[in-house]
Amino acid sequence: MIIVLSPAKTLDYSFSEKGLDFSVPPFLPKSKNLVASMKKLNKSELSSLMGVSDKISALNHDRFQNWSQATKPSAHAKQAGFVFKGDVYQGLEFEKLSKQDINFAQKHLRILSGLYGVLKPLDIISPYRLEMGTKISVAKNKDLYEFWKEEITNHLNKDLKATSILVNLASIEYFSSVDTEKLKSKVISPVFKDFKNGQFKIISFYAKKARGLMAKYLIENRAKTPEDLYKFNLDGYKFSKKDSTEDSPVFLRK
Repeated sequence: MIIVLSPAKTLDYSFSEKGLDFSVPPFLPKSKNLVASMKKLNKSELSSLMGVSDKISALNHDRFQNWSQATKPSAHAKQAGFVFKGDVYQGLEFEKLSKQDINFAQKHLRILSGLYGVLKPLDIISPYRLEMGTKISVAKNKDLYEFWKEEITNHLNKDLKATSILVNLASIEYFSSVDTEKLKSKVISPVFKDFKNGQFKIISFYAKKARGLMAKYLIENRAKTPEDLYKFNLDGYKFSKKDSTEDSPVFLRK
């Protein structure tokens, strides 16, 4: 089983990376080419392209100017699973996983990224913000989906050689970077709904956290089959067979 997540906009580099295992992102040369394109943009152009405030634009302009192809941990290059924060990662709580859990995650968890393509949780990353939906043309590619799709899909297919299941816990924005027609596995995309105003509905904040909770559950329980996934029961969510399909299992919480 391979699990895929989206990254997070919020980053935290305050933890100590000393003593932690690490790995290197697989597509650093492509990331470098992408950063070279981003470096050419001034703060105003970045603000317009990314749809962010002047303050956030200035921060990320500095990040692109100072970005490096880090191949070992430092104060400004640390393990992605620990760096990413935000709703999904509040559920995952990667920093609380045991060493055995982290080793399992390194083999089975993948994080899709606008800058790095695809990451293992122990891959070291420099500070950045670049959403997959950013409409920037790079190296004759009209956008980041075209820039990354082949590499991401091929990389996932290599990871999937030992299994036949991919659990999609990423957002539509990020999972659209995967060419599912060429993916050599079954794709299961869980859906999380909360009860509000007399009906069950997807509530973005809760659904994001639930994706992280699901990833945590699958890691801690060494999940291998769809049946293992159906047993997910954290934070009040329960599998609803009658609301589910084989590809889209639904989990409800009242």
